[in-house]
Amino acid sequence: MRFLFTFFTMLFFSLSLIGQDYTPILNHENEWHFTTCYFGCYSDKYYTDGDTLVNGKTYKILDGYHFISRTFLLREEVAEKKLYFLKIRPSGGIDEYLLYDFTLRVGDTINMQNPITPFPEEGGYFRLDSIIPRPLVDGQNYDYFYFSPTPSNPISTDNAIWVEGVGSLSLINAPGGFPDLNGVGALSCYFKGRDVFYANLDSIDDCTPLFMGVPESNLEKVIVSKLHGTQTFLLHNAQNITQLTLFSLNGKKLKTIHHNFTQTISLDLAGFDSGTYIVLTKGIGGSAKTFKIIK
Repeated sequence: MRFLFTFFTMLFFSLSLIGQDYTPILNHENEWHFTTCYFGCYSDKYYTDGDTLVNGKTYKILDGYHFISRTFLLREEVAEKKLYFLKIRPSGGIDEYLLYDFTLRVGDTINMQNPITPFPEEGGYFRLDSIIPRPLVDGQNYDYFYFSPTPSNPISTDNAIWVEGVGSLSLINAPGGFPDLNGVGALSCYFKGRDVFYANLDSIDDCTPLFMGVPESNLEKVIVSKLHGTQTFLLHNAQNITQLTLFSLNGKKLKTIHHNFTQTISLDLAGFDSGTYIVLTKGIGGSAKTFKIIK
C-alpha cells in the first residue's frame, strides 16, 4: 500500500508539472501592435475586449484594426494547447478555424489556415522544422516554433514562426503568415494585461499599450537622451516611473533601478558592450513604456 501511495503521488505531481509547461496566449487582456514599413513605419493596433458565449463555449472578442465589426472571436483550449478563431457571417452562421496547436513536435505537419488576412485562407501544409527556446521581455525562455511549407504545398512559399504565449509573429489570425516589416507587416509589440510580453524594436522606438485602461499621461512625456561624450543615458520627465529594467536585445535582464520619483533617471552603460538595448519602464497605476537605446 505504501508503494502504491508513493507511485500515485509521484504520478499526480508529474501530471501537474506536465500541465504547467504551456504558457497560454489569452490568459489576460491582450493587445497587439502590427507594424508595416514602406516610406516610414506605422503600427496598427488590435486587442481583446470582453467575452461572449457561442454554442456554450467562451470566446474573447477581437476589436480594433480590421476587427472593428466585433464579429471575430478567439477561443483557447489551454489543456489541449490549441487556439481557435471564429468569424460570424452576416447571415448569422459561423466558421471556426484551428489556428495554433502547440502540441506539435519537430517533424509534424499542420494545415495552416489564415482567415481574414492578406495570406491565403487555406495556406496548405507546413512542417515544424525546429523548436528553439528564446528569451522574451521578462527574461524567461519561451519556445519559438519554426515552420516551412512542405514540398508538396502548392500554395505557400514563405516560412512561418510561432512563439509560445504569443502566437504568430505575423497577425494573430495568420499562423502561416511570414512576418515581414517591409512587406505585409510583422508583430512589433504584444501585451498581456498592462505588461509588454513581446517586443521587436527594430523599426519602432517603444511599446506602449493603447487599449488596456492605462493612464497614458503617466509616461507619455518620458523621453531619452544621451549625455554628450559619455555612455550615460538620461530619462527625462520620469517623475511617474517606479521601476526601470534594462534588457539586452535577446531579452536577457541586465539591470534594474527602483526609482524615487525624481524628474530624471540616469542610466550608465559604461560597463556594457556597444549595441542595442531595451529599457522597460513601469509607472504609477500600472502604466508601462518600452524604449530602444543604442550605445
